[in-house]
Amino acid sequence: MDEKGSGTIAVIVIPQANGRYVCEVTPTLAGGTGATKAFHGQTANHAIANALENLARALRVKVEAGQNVNWDAVDRTPSGEVIDKHFHVILHYERLVEDESKFDAAHNTLLGNTVVENAELTIIQVDPDLPKLAWKGRF
Repeated sequence: MDEKGSGTIAVIVIPQANGRYVCEVTPTLAGGTGATKAFHGQTANHAIANALENLARALRVKVEAGQNVNWDAVDRTPSGEVIDKHFHVILHYERLVEDESKFDAAHNTLLGNTVVENAELTIIQVDPDLPKLAWKGRF
């Protein structure tokens, strides 16, 4: 979607014979229709979440690249004081794991910094008056 346009995202959830679900997503953004992609899930909501996260990842990459922000650039006032900027920092990490319990899966994922080391990091510069996100951590 460009800055002045709008678009739609078509989402279709298809039950499978094995009790799982496939979510097909077709974005129509920026004046064109993207390819339909299919995402599998244990439940209908899981399939939708996988599909939307994939779309969100692609849009985050596009937004960050479109800003073309110099990572090292520091803006200063005429007197030399640093002007702080505002950023939306997104750290995204997913993995499939076989473990004894949900607790072990969480514990072994968080153990050792693997999340930070292997996560996708997106940093998008935002206006200072952009409303803050309501999301809070789970743990």
